[in-house]
Amino acid sequence: MAEGHSKLDGPDLAQGIAFADLPEGGKLVGHCGDEQVLLVRRGAEVFAIGATCTHYGGPLADGLVVEDTVRCPWHHACFDLRTGEALRAPAFNSLACWSVEQRDDRIFVGEKRKRTAPKRRNGSSGQVPEKIVIVGGGAAGFAAAEKLRREHYQGSIVMLSNDKAPPVDRPNLSKDYLAGKAPEDWIPLRGESFYSKNDIDLRLNANVASIDARSGEVVLADGPRIPYDRLLLATGAEPVRLTIPGADQPHVHTLRSFADCKAIIERATTARRAIVLGASFIGLEVAAALRSRDIEVDVVAPEKRPMERILGPQMGDFIRALHEENGVVFHLEDTARSIDGKKVKLSSGDTLAADFVVAGIGVRPRTGLAETAGLILDRGVVVNAFLETSAPGIFAAGDIARWPDPHSGENIRVEHWVVAERQGRTAALNMLGHREKFVAVPFFWSQHYDVPINYVGYAAQWDEIAVDGDIAAKDCLLRFKREGRTVAAASIFRDIESLEAEVEMERQIT
Repeated sequence: MAEGHSKLDGPDLAQGIAFADLPEGGKLVGHCGDEQVLLVRRGAEVFAIGATCTHYGGPLADGLVVEDTVRCPWHHACFDLRTGEALRAPAFNSLACWSVEQRDDRIFVGEKRKRTAPKRRNGSSGQVPEKIVIVGGGAAGFAAAEKLRREHYQGSIVMLSNDKAPPVDRPNLSKDYLAGKAPEDWIPLRGESFYSKNDIDLRLNANVASIDARSGEVVLADGPRIPYDRLLLATGAEPVRLTIPGADQPHVHTLRSFADCKAIIERATTARRAIVLGASFIGLEVAAALRSRDIEVDVVAPEKRPMERILGPQMGDFIRALHEENGVVFHLEDTARSIDGKKVKLSSGDTLAADFVVAGIGVRPRTGLAETAGLILDRGVVVNAFLETSAPGIFAAGDIARWPDPHSGENIRVEHWVVAERQGRTAALNMLGHREKFVAVPFFWSQHYDVPINYVGYAAQWDEIAVDGDIAAKDCLLRFKREGRTVAAASIFRDIESLEAEVEMERQIT
């Protein structure tokens, strides 16, 4: 995350700039009072909005203007230039907007405009539900609840989470927060007052036993039944647990929840050595975070290259080299066989010593509730383009949902934070009867030391990887192609190109 600017950049926009200094389609950063302001020109119109993304503070001047919106270069949030509204996750807070006046061939920025609530959306079909229940307190569940209230929904919202904590910014748990670079108050997606203020009945430590689709009720494990008119299943995924001898010891951890992260941090305060099992994004982000705490890290994984299945061999070799440069020791094409105290025995016969172990060997979708409710499953909960399940009135979003992706032409399920948030918002609209198809291009980002990797699209398979730039120099964009068509793109410090690839994919719906 980025902290606020200590000094103001650019001209004083209240004093005005020459109209010629802002070419068509151009962006210019200045200040008005003590705030940074971004000017964007679209034809004869000029817009003045906050200069930094409300998600992690990305510089919108380095972003991409698409019609009457601007997209953040870091994590692809999108904002309305006219209203400042956050149109796409991972941003939820709107940007500030200022009035703009043009006179004597100059542009002047005036007063900050008063924030107004988004207008009520037209076109709802059917009766608006009185009771909506959301099962899950992660990205999709939170985004759905937030969107329902933003759309002026007046009915009851009950959010059932089996977590101990209110919805948190989970990507940060394996990145800056775990590394000790982010304060704890950055972690909640919203303060606890948000839920009471918006009349969202958030129930923590709530375990749902079953869904009675016939009566339209959710049955809690301790007995109560909660009626619904519309139900959103956003149960997410859970870590795959180790089954080897010694895996149940207290110094063996997984990372999914805020509590998991705190437990690892507490362990790390006195530890010298750690073993990470798995070379996934989560596993390697954990490794990077622990190295920033000066902990010696060994990574054990069965594959030949880290993340080759997702990013290909060249990027896999780069990621391995990057971690090795930062002191990580890899034990690839190997697995843990047993854990005996501080000794981890590997299948190769080697023995490693560690003060604690973090298992990042994958996750599996939590589909148990959907299965017992009789919903159609296919390695996830099957939904249509509107995120509806096979049962009327029941929707699914996030890590459990397998949806018809219009870009790849396949039914896909992905475990990406931004996808879950965007699906939660779409599900909210459709629970209100708006019939909006989910057509967003999948996106995720990963952070390894000072190297960010952005990935747009979906490529389970490819027959060509076209590399633009230099991977080793940390300046590249890789296009994953199938039959000549780009189906995904991964980039390092090629933010504009990543955004342009996203727009290109949006325009190629199958």
